[in-house]
Amino acid sequence: MSKASSARVARRIATAAAYGGGGLGLVGGAAVGLLFTELQLAKHHIGGSDDEPPKADGPYGSAFGRLYDGQPLRLAFLGDSTAAGQGVHRPRQTPGALLASALAAVAERPVELRNVALSGAMSDDLERQITLLLSERDLAEAPDVCVIMVGANDVTHRMSPARSVRHLSDAVARLRTAGCEVVVGTCPDLGSVEPVGQPLRWIARRLSRQLAAAQTIAVVEEGGRTVSLGDLLGPEFSANPRELFGPDNYHPSAEGYATAAMAVLPSLCAALGLWPTEDERPDARRREGILPVARAAAEAAAEGGTEVAGMRGPWALLKHRRRRRLPTAEEAGPRYTGDRAEDVAEDVAENR
Repeated sequence: MSKASSARVARRIATAAAYGGGGLGLVGGAAVGLLFTELQLAKHHIGGSDDEPPKADGPYGSAFGRLYDGQPLRLAFLGDSTAAGQGVHRPRQTPGALLASALAAVAERPVELRNVALSGAMSDDLERQITLLLSERDLAEAPDVCVIMVGANDVTHRMSPARSVRHLSDAVARLRTAGCEVVVGTCPDLGSVEPVGQPLRWIARRLSRQLAAAQTIAVVEEGGRTVSLGDLLGPEFSANPRELFGPDNYHPSAEGYATAAMAVLPSLCAALGLWPTEDERPDARRREGILPVARAAAEAAAEGGTEVAGMRGPWALLKHRRRRRLPTAEEAGPRYTGDRAEDVAEDVAENR
């Protein structure tokens, strides 16, 4: 499918979501049913874990508390098992902890993490998660920024794309009204799940990209920004499944989560005004530009690690932000935990 066609499909889904439309017959119902069955069998065959994701809530970058007198940055995570960190066993390996630590180092300011994501959740659970997040007694104010990762279960459980996007759009609107910046990691590439064979792998990839593009349109139109995760992780998972998938061969490993976190970090920093302002200008050499929202969404869905942020009117900024793998705690040692926080920003800003 061409990018122009992808843009039209994404716009149709987003429009149907906005006006309460039902599911769109983008791929035959029998094919989607077969895909759903095979994915469920694959998860059963590879022994998906029912273990609870490790809890990573709490303060990060406390060493910066001696240098900063104000309140810590408040970071919240919402979504499904990927946002929760299913598949790893240490809190520091979850995407929330990885991003909280890196954000603290870039901002040179403590960060308070709250993760309300739920394994198995679909987009219709976001309303409950936001209610839980905003009604907590110990949360004096709404989070400064929220990261949402959702969409895979919507595809595998056959939620209509329009309904899925409508729930996400409502969630972003509610968070923006509460004063939160929002960064959404769009639907991952389900075609990268190793036990799924062709032609279902192709169908899974197509459905994933269609939903990711439609998610992008909806999020940008509500004032958030998106980062494409599908194509970023897909080829890497396919090429290195033992390294980037976790023990269940379905959820990411610690290395896979670090890859995703480092793709999201620059956009997270940009949303909070922590990125150099000169980096906000599109760089034609990196195939960046200001495009119609639907076209930017289709471009982003086709290339992982791509950010889309809204501009005035029907325009969006397409960015290929520079990123670098986040070191593990063992690799980083004291370099990232003390006064050398600027090294994190330098690492993230290096070319891919």
